[in-house]
Amino acid sequence: MTRREAASAPRLPRPVKLFGAVSLLNDFASEMIYPLLPAFVTGVLGAGPQALGALDGAAELAASVVKFGAGRLADRPARRGWLIVLGYAIAVLVRPIIAVTGAAWQVIGLRVVDRIGKGIRTPPRDALMADVTPAAIRGRAFGLQRGMDHAGAVLGPLTAWWLLKSGSADVRSVIAWSLAPGIAVLVLATWAVNEAGGWGRMVEVGGGNIAQPPPSSTNLPQPSRAPALFAIAFFYLLRMPETLMILRSQQLGVSTTAVLLLWAALHVVRSSASFAGGRLTDRIGASRTMWLGWLSYAAIAAGFAVASGAGRAWALFLAFGMVAGLTESPERALVAQFAGGRQGSGFGLYHGVTGLAALAGGIGLGAVFQAYGASPAFLGSAAGGLALVLAWPVVGRRRSVQVGGVAA
Repeated sequence: MTRREAASAPRLPRPVKLFGAVSLLNDFASEMIYPLLPAFVTGVLGAGPQALGALDGAAELAASVVKFGAGRLADRPARRGWLIVLGYAIAVLVRPIIAVTGAAWQVIGLRVVDRIGKGIRTPPRDALMADVTPAAIRGRAFGLQRGMDHAGAVLGPLTAWWLLKSGSADVRSVIAWSLAPGIAVLVLATWAVNEAGGWGRMVEVGGGNIAQPPPSSTNLPQPSRAPALFAIAFFYLLRMPETLMILRSQQLGVSTTAVLLLWAALHVVRSSASFAGGRLTDRIGASRTMWLGWLSYAAIAAGFAVASGAGRAWALFLAFGMVAGLTESPERALVAQFAGGRQGSGFGLYHGVTGLAALAGGIGLGAVFQAYGASPAFLGSAAGGLALVLAWPVVGRRRSVQVGGVAA
């Protein structure tokens, strides 16, 4: 994009910027807690690895299922604001309660409720962002939201690490302190919804007031877009979970104490890559940008299979951050394009399907990892990624999708 084109491009709407700030603060609060949960559940509460598996599995399953229903509800514009604020409120109020739990099952239950909140808010938030953003800059809009989200995932673990390292707080106190940024999340989320017309009133898009489109059966996601959603879901099915990447990194020599720093560094890369990936989506199209992300992932997974030494583990783990920047924003831009007037259902389907695919893939790859070792698991994941890379150009020739005026 030339300087003249950049100057003439529409600006990101204020609600998009506010939702970016909401994502930053919400992930700040969430990531103060999440990296500490393994130590809290096993060390403080005395549970075992099985409880950790149940915690993540139950939480992600609940979030994925809820997203389908939340997406359908979000097809009515007047419901979106309430769903968004309710979803954030559930997470903000539930997370600090983990600090006073006395058993692993209580942590699992609260974590599930937290993720239910995520399931409630995510489809209507993405739908509202898509509606208020001109199609030509939706990549930038979702890139900003994802970038700010990952920036929060940097600040949260670092803040928790500093509080624990300085002796200012113990694990329970750190979890309780997550309420502070959570309050700011609720204020900003309400402001963003009001600015975007999330209560069902008129909204401003591209400089003019337009009414939100009413739900219509003719605006349902078209069957011709099914290959795109199938390909995206397949990517989540074959992608190695971050927890197994961390385990592989520890096998290669990364110390347990360095995991918090490695996790924070990963999100530094993800945040930067998300901004760049959003702009690239608007420039070359969503499909091409996703394809680059899939190709990068296949190379990184293969690298993990044959790597040796902590230095290579750090390099590969940080390179994995580029994959998020090249996939998350274009995925959302593509969904916004093919969902039409059913933005809520479109994003609900996208988030639900990819969540269930990631859960199934994580279980399957984890089983291979445990039974046969890290190398076969990562090689299998890389092979799936390469197959997707080779198949996508063939599928792409049969479809013509426009995202922001550029072939997707």
